[in-house]
Amino acid sequence: MTEKLFETALGITAPWFVAGVDFDAAGRTLTIRVDFTPGSRFAVPPVQGAHPVHDTVAKQYRHLNFFQHECVLTVRVPRVKLPDGKVVQVEPEWAGKLAGFTLLFEALILAFCREMTFRAVARLVNVSVHRVMGVCERYVALAVAQQDLGGVRNLAIDETSRARGHDYVTLAADTARRAVIAVTEERDAAAIERLASELKAHGGDPAAIESVSIDMSPAFIKGVGEHLPNARITFDKFHVIAHASHALDLMRRAEQKTDPALKGMRWTLLKDSRRLGAPARAELDSLLSDITTKRTARAWMYREQLREILNRKQVNVVRAMLTQWCTNVLRSKVEPMKVVAHMIRSHLEGIIAWAQTRATNGFLEALNGLFQAAKRKARGYGRFSTIRTVIFLIAGKLDFSKINPHVGVQST
Repeated sequence: MTEKLFETALGITAPWFVAGVDFDAAGRTLTIRVDFTPGSRFAVPPVQGAHPVHDTVAKQYRHLNFFQHECVLTVRVPRVKLPDGKVVQVEPEWAGKLAGFTLLFEALILAFCREMTFRAVARLVNVSVHRVMGVCERYVALAVAQQDLGGVRNLAIDETSRARGHDYVTLAADTARRAVIAVTEERDAAAIERLASELKAHGGDPAAIESVSIDMSPAFIKGVGEHLPNARITFDKFHVIAHASHALDLMRRAEQKTDPALKGMRWTLLKDSRRLGAPARAELDSLLSDITTKRTARAWMYREQLREILNRKQVNVVRAMLTQWCTNVLRSKVEPMKVVAHMIRSHLEGIIAWAQTRATNGFLEALNGLFQAAKRKARGYGRFSTIRTVIFLIAGKLDFSKINPHVGVQST
């Protein structure tokens, strides 16, 4: 009766059956012995037909816990003899992609690893961290290999730091699905070339890419021009405003040397004025009342003007207003903002493209935050393969269902 109950619970069907159950209360383990009916024949895809058993080997598979007890399947696994004389091992239908685990146990590990660090999952399921990482790397590799990128037309490309200093990885995402489709090392023109090769390897066509949203990195611009030849480059509004905010802060730092009142105003100036509390808003209004004498006040005004211009959708209007904005800034004495004006002039067409495409890699910036948080919790990731695995788990929206029916499509 007990064996039949476990067969039903585990979904074990003929010719397999549960031969016995051993429960160790002291060791907190449940061992389920699985066997097959004598005389059974087994299929071994892609070879046609069912084949006779040649001999057997004993295998163990870690399964989902039975309440607080670890559950292990001990299986007498057959090896069959094929028509050409080869002897091969049969893979039970519940066997996972990594030796020693069932598919359900691997599905559990994947679910945990999307929310927790590898070490935390390893402690939770009482498996070595290397085995946990091995499951995730195996599933990500298989799912990425199955990707069909033939329909990708618009990309967002960004970089994220993998360690302190200038050590980066570059991500490419399909903006339609808001999903990362490729990860490569470095952040140079060669990185774009590798991303284009990855696209081609999965049915995509680099020449069919219509638009790409990037930051103003000269290496990215060069790489897109060479390897995504028909893509229209867009520099999204958020990168432009970020440069203007940085210039505003530089102006505040320079001016606070003679005006100590500016020392505590950094976040008041950088935050959206609509979200300021009453005291901060009063402080900002006081500063702006001296706009003719305070260069920091003028820098704030230029930043807000730029934000308003980039919210418009009429291309000709945006072009004319940006041109006039640059002229006004260059005639002013707000030196840090002049750097932004020169940058806008040299990247004008890509910035104007924002008005039409509204293409952005802002969601990649948000995912970058999630990755950095995960990296801090894990105290860093050493290998590129691990970083790549984590990024795909967080943001790849990979379809694992063809690999493991107990795992569906990722969502972020």
